[in-house]
Amino acid sequence: MTLYISALNLDARAHRRLNITDNYSLHRVVYSLFDDVRSEQQKQRSVASGIQWVDKGGDMRGRRILIMADRAPGEPEAGELETKILSETFLTHPYYRFSICLNPTRRNKHTGKQIPVIGREAICAWFCQRAAGWGFDVQPGQVQTESINVQQMKIAAGKIITLQQATLSGRLTVTHPEIFKNSFMHGIGRGRAFGCGLLQIVPLPEITFFE
Repeated sequence: MTLYISALNLDARAHRRLNITDNYSLHRVVYSLFDDVRSEQQKQRSVASGIQWVDKGGDMRGRRILIMADRAPGEPEAGELETKILSETFLTHPYYRFSICLNPTRRNKHTGKQIPVIGREAICAWFCQRAAGWGFDVQPGQVQTESINVQQMKIAAGKIITLQQATLSGRLTVTHPEIFKNSFMHGIGRGRAFGCGLLQIVPLPEITFFE
């Protein structure tokens, strides 16, 4: 599968023109760049859109959105878009430096509802415990929770969605390459439509003491 990596840069004028106020409006802007290839039945079954994105920060004066998709984006209504194709060898390395914005939740045993994981140490532990299922290993001393924030988004009919986001970074070791590749290509965890789950990675060199 060909993957397209894009950076959307939004200045103050683009912010105003696109009416960006929260993560839901960013979601709208990102998805407007791509043809919707899913049928209504697929949407109802929550079939993945093939689009991942993360807000790399900023404010109304300037913001950068990183996007990965299984198809090329169109021209943005406002802002500047740069797109590259991911190298075929990018996912063949054993070690990576990573950063990821996640929606850490666990299921309440009594109600069956998803509840947020609270606290930096608890979020790190939650991530490390689940890493094997995503195809990699992360040791507690090799990951940190950089930030935690709560997003409130107003969607159709005045409904408000509350989403906790935690940004983690560190070093990972690939343990199951195919599972890892799938996690990278499709995202990790919940809230992917609203800027969570995109695994941002940079290959690290293998450490060799003797040739």
